[in-house]
Amino acid sequence: MRSRNFKVRLLIGVAIALFFVFKRCSQQEVNPYTGRTQTISMTADKEIAIGLQSAPQIAQEYGGLYPSNEYQAFVDNVGNKLVDNSVAKNTPYQYEFHLLADPNTINAFALPGGQIFITYALFSKLENEDQLAGVLGHEIGHVIGRHSAERIAESEYWQGLITAGNVGADIGNVIGGIGQNTLLTNGRDDELESDDLGVLFMLKSGYNPEEMIDVMEILKAAAGPNRLPEFKSTHPDPENRIEKIKESIEKYKKNPEIQGL
Repeated sequence: MRSRNFKVRLLIGVAIALFFVFKRCSQQEVNPYTGRTQTISMTADKEIAIGLQSAPQIAQEYGGLYPSNEYQAFVDNVGNKLVDNSVAKNTPYQYEFHLLADPNTINAFALPGGQIFITYALFSKLENEDQLAGVLGHEIGHVIGRHSAERIAESEYWQGLITAGNVGADIGNVIGGIGQNTLLTNGRDDELESDDLGVLFMLKSGYNPEEMIDVMEILKAAAGPNRLPEFKSTHPDPENRIEKIKESIEKYKKNPEIQGL
């Protein structure tokens, strides 16, 4: 009887796993702006809706918006310049740039669909407009790269396999560990792709991409000696990012025809 129950559970688990594998295959599409094949389970309109819905709560979590129309206008001008001079202008996303009041958390991030944030803590450490362009260009890269949408779809896939493993053979924890490592690796790849796109957007907008390296030094100093090792983090080590940024600068300057530069 136990053997029969095990076989039934195994068949159910296999069926669930196959469902999610086929579902993932059906969600493969080529990003028209990066040329990369991705797993995407939502439309661009859905990404925009998620970003707009989440933006007020996110702002509240960081103390609201910084109370300076002058600084906000500066952030808007740099962000919009990057959009207007790059492929970002041709996307369906609604780009809005928000300077958050948080004076302690050194951070910048993007929500799906074009909502982009930078904290005053990071803004105040930037030394010039080019460095701000490096930060915002990186975040625009996340939006165009559809990284949030891709992570959501990939998380759904791995959660489905974990469910299948728990039902079929009690190996859900093993699958979960593999999935976690995969998502962490993909997250680091997202950061490198956004750095590369940020360099491109800076060049197309007349900014000096070398300043992006100084931004990495600021982030490195902010993280301090106790930062997570790379294999446990969704972000590559700043030293590795600096090397990749240098490679991107050389690539685009030597080959201006790449990506229409």
